[in-house]
Formats: sequence, C-alpha cells, structure tokens
Amino acid sequence: MAYEQVPGGNGDPTRRVGPCVLNPSDLYRYETDGRLEPRPGVLLVALGGFMDAGNTQRVLVSHLLETSDSEVIASFDVDQVLDYRGRRPGMVFDGSAWASYDDPAILLHRLTDRDGQTYYILDGPEPDYQWERMVEAVREVMDTLGVTLVVTSHGIPMAVPHTRPVGYTVHATDPTLVGDRVSPFGRVQVPGSFAALLELRLGEAGRQAMGFAIHVPHYLAQSEFADGALAALNAISGASGLNLPNDALVAAAGESRAEIAEAVARSEEVREVVTALEQQYDQFAESQSRPSLLATETDQLPSADEIGAEFEAFLKNVADSD
Repeated sequence: MAYEQVPGGNGDPTRRVGPCVLNPSDLYRYETDGRLEPRPGVLLVALGGFMDAGNTQRVLVSHLLETSDSEVIASFDVDQVLDYRGRRPGMVFDGSAWASYDDPAILLHRLTDRDGQTYYILDGPEPDYQWERMVEAVREVMDTLGVTLVVTSHGIPMAVPHTRPVGYTVHATDPTLVGDRVSPFGRVQVPGSFAALLELRLGEAGRQAMGFAIHVPHYLAQSEFADGALAALNAISGASGLNLPNDALVAAAGESRAEIAEAVARSEEVREVVTALEQQYDQFAESQSRPSLLATETDQLPSADEIGAEFEAFLKNVADSD
C-alpha cells in the first residue's frame, strides 16, 4: 500500500497516509495534561464485533477497568466513525425535560498489571465507518506509545458443556504465537470486524497481533458467561506475560456456575443436552487421536470444509443486534 507524507497532529510533523485523503491523526487526540510519556506494553483491543457469545469481551474488559487504576490517555472522534441511527444512544427523559445522554466513546486506557507492567485497553463501540483510516490511527498511537503486541478476545458459540474446561481457538499474525494449538476450523468466510481487519493489516506490516475466540456453550451464548471471560484472561496472560487481576472474576465465575447449575436442574430438556455434550467431550478427552470436539468417532469426524459450511450456515442467522 502506497503512502504519502502529510502534515500531522499531536506534535508529529508528518504522518503516513494511505489512499484516503483524510488524515488518520485527525481521528484521535491525547488526553494527558503534560507531555505524553511513551511506555511500551501490550494493547487489548475491545471494540466489539459481529459476535461475542457469553458477553466474553465485555465481561473481561469491565472487570479489568473496574479492578485496576486506569488513566484515559487518548480518545477517538466517534462523530466521524459511528452510525448513531444504526444504534441509537440512550437518553433519559424526566417529566418535562431531557435529563441525560449516554454519549458513546472510544477511549484508550493505560493500566498496570499486578507486577507494575504497563498495558493498554482500547474500549468502545465498533466503528461503523472509515475502518482503514481507524486502523492507521491505531497504528500511529501504537508507534507513539511503543505497543509491542495487540491482543483481542471474544466468545463464539460451540457445542461444548459448561461443566468442562473452557477451550478457545487462537489466531495470530505470527505462527509462533499460535504454538501447537489446533483449530477446529479450516478455511471459512465470516463477517468482517474492525478487530479482525486491524490484525490483518498489522500482520501485513510485520507487526505482532493475536486473538482468542473463546468456546462458549451454545445454550449460554446470550448470557454473561464469566468462565469464558476468565478463560480469555488466562489466555491473554499466558501469551503476553501480563499478571492480570483475576480474584473478582474468579468469584463471579463461581457464582455464575452455581446459577447455571440451578437453571439446568430445573429443565429436563437442558439436562439431557448437557449430558450428551459431556459424553461427547469426555470421549474426545479420552482419545487425543480424535482431533475434534464436534465428533465422537473417528469415522464420524467432519472435514474442514464441512465444519466451515456448518459455521457459515450458523453465521447467516446471526444479526449484529444478536
């Protein structure tokens, strides 16, 4: 991709801009009072997407922001990238006047883990417009701060029971970041997301980025599945070396498991589904030669194309509002 040098903002004399004529630097501003102090660290991108089963991403990010001291160091101009009529912000009407407006925001937070290591969270609604320009804006901020790794996480519905360890699929710009984990998916086309495009563009630029798709029991996809968020936290910690706070999330996951168990006990139909999934999971665990949780016998294993077709069929029935 060709770039041209144009006058920049935020103290930088020039910026690299792609085919679009709009300057990425105009999409953000730094919120620090004094001189911005670059601190290398990991960036967690939490800008939603077309799917987040179990509210995995939202539960995780809310936990990290609530249990850590954070500082907003940059904000993005949502007026340029959001479709307000597509997802109208909430407002409160009180008697005879408007009382408040829940204004959307895309904010970059700086935090420290339990060892004092710096990391960042980019939090807010997914941009509706100007994805390529937003990618360039994020890259500029990354370069300024010294971000070393970009990480994303979200939940996907899978035919797995809540009573077994939560699994995940990992993807990355560098195969060494994936390690020896095997994906249950082959080549499959899915709806795009800003986070996915960001990872793709960073990979094309030789930057390190990765994501975790947490396997959420399909019958809990519309609930807040704290165990999924905890699995995401543990995966991110393992990949990044961050020592992230987890006490409150562990407690929430325990409470969630108790509530789920109570709900399952009240429904014979759900109990039958969970029992069948447990048997399938356990049969897989007993034989590591069976490479898929989606089948119980070797001769029943679906091919990568079959898995992809099933996943595509599911995605066709999933709307952004879901």
